Amino acid sequence: MNLRTGWSKEIWKGVCNNMASIRERNGKFNVIYSYTNEKGERKQKWETYETKAEAKRRKKEIEYKKEMGSFVVRKCKTLDELITEYVALYGKENWALSTYEGNVSLINNYILPIIGDAKLSEINTRFIERYYQSLLKRRAVINPLNKTSKNELVSASTIRDINKLLRNCFEQAVKWELMEKNPCIHATVPKHKSQKRDIWTADTLMYALSVCEDERLKLAINLSFSCSLRLGELLGLTWDCVDISPEAIEENRAYVFINKESQRIRKESLNALDGKDVLLVFPTNHKKNSTVRILKTPKTESNVRKIFLPKSVANMLVDWKAEQDEMKEILGDEYMDYNLVMASTFGLPLGDGAIRGPLKKLIEDYNLPPVVFHSFRHSSVTYKLKLNGGDIKAVQGDSGHAQVNMVTDVYSHILDDDRRKNAELFKEAFYEKKNLDPQMHVQQENNNATVADEVDPELLAKVLANPEMRALLNSLAKTMK
Repeated sequence: MNLRTGWSKEIWKGVCNNMASIRERNGKFNVIYSYTNEKGERKQKWETYETKAEAKRRKKEIEYKKEMGSFVVRKCKTLDELITEYVALYGKENWALSTYEGNVSLINNYILPIIGDAKLSEINTRFIERYYQSLLKRRAVINPLNKTSKNELVSASTIRDINKLLRNCFEQAVKWELMEKNPCIHATVPKHKSQKRDIWTADTLMYALSVCEDERLKLAINLSFSCSLRLGELLGLTWDCVDISPEAIEENRAYVFINKESQRIRKESLNALDGKDVLLVFPTNHKKNSTVRILKTPKTESNVRKIFLPKSVANMLVDWKAEQDEMKEILGDEYMDYNLVMASTFGLPLGDGAIRGPLKKLIEDYNLPPVVFHSFRHSSVTYKLKLNGGDIKAVQGDSGHAQVNMVTDVYSHILDDDRRKNAELFKEAFYEKKNLDPQMHVQQENNNATVADEVDPELLAKVLANPEMRALLNSLAKTMK
């Protein structure tokens, strides 16, 4: 132990030899190294990291750069310099590909061009709030992958995403001892009012499917609706993740397994992350394109899931595969087989437009209420919640939402319907004294229920437990009113 510093011999030796050392303090890990400043003075610097793995990576980086003579002490003076460092050291290591794509877009469109030159010493909570207010009056940048209106202003939702990004960036700056405190912690963010997504009623959906002549679109709608699929998950589905064997269909255990998704991304992002999360890059005939279509792993572990298929949808897939196999045989070597369920005539991956375009035409041709394809996922969750009496956990398993509260936040109106019914029942039962003992009342009802001698009670129970039969009975009940 060195008496002057309190450091161990190992740490002190490392610092004196221009090597980096690691010291644990208060559950965090400090990387300690020495350097010579512009005045020729020898200085020591500490950098703080949350994990030992991060500290080790930084230690190796420092030692390597010192050996190569390219080491430069971090001195981020402007936000531009900080964000460049943040993306390189934190973003590339921790962000999924889709997150990287979105965050870099926010940085390049809304942060660096506006406040990139700001000095870190001048950035405080007031500065951040004024910046957010200015964004509300600024025109949104048109995203080539997801086009927005030229006249559209930056939304409160986008500012919320920017705040999340900056807050994390400044948090890292505090850890790196480049800033004393995070200016975003107490900053007021413009309130975002979530827009209720329009969905079709069950009757509208059934009618749309009955008049739809595009077999691919019809299958896509059925899969998205019955399995709560996102469009990227649908386009990335492969036959090896589908069980539609006769035995599985007969025993009601046919399923799809979601473990990847299709996405179009910028080549720049792909190269920056060195193919992170990428399973396959599809070839393109247009080398000048700045984007490519890929198969990638899901963003979160919760998105990986098995979803059981209704028999009718499973049989649709059987017919679809038979037609696809027939086309493979006809085209021979000309068929590019990527084992995709949703593929072009020649087996190539489909873009989002191959589904969204026909859907738009279907809506226009039959004057249907305007919806986007993602609405079928919302319809699916809504319908399932109604059928199972609000079993959020079961629905979450199908939808792949990371947390239960994500379901309740988006679909609270469904639960509200049930709660309103409860209020009505409570009024009738207690305040109108129609059913002061509901348990006894239910028991009486059950006792009065009779089953014909020729009907197997066990079989009847199974029929009534089937969601498809339940939905059919509900439809029949409506026609009898």
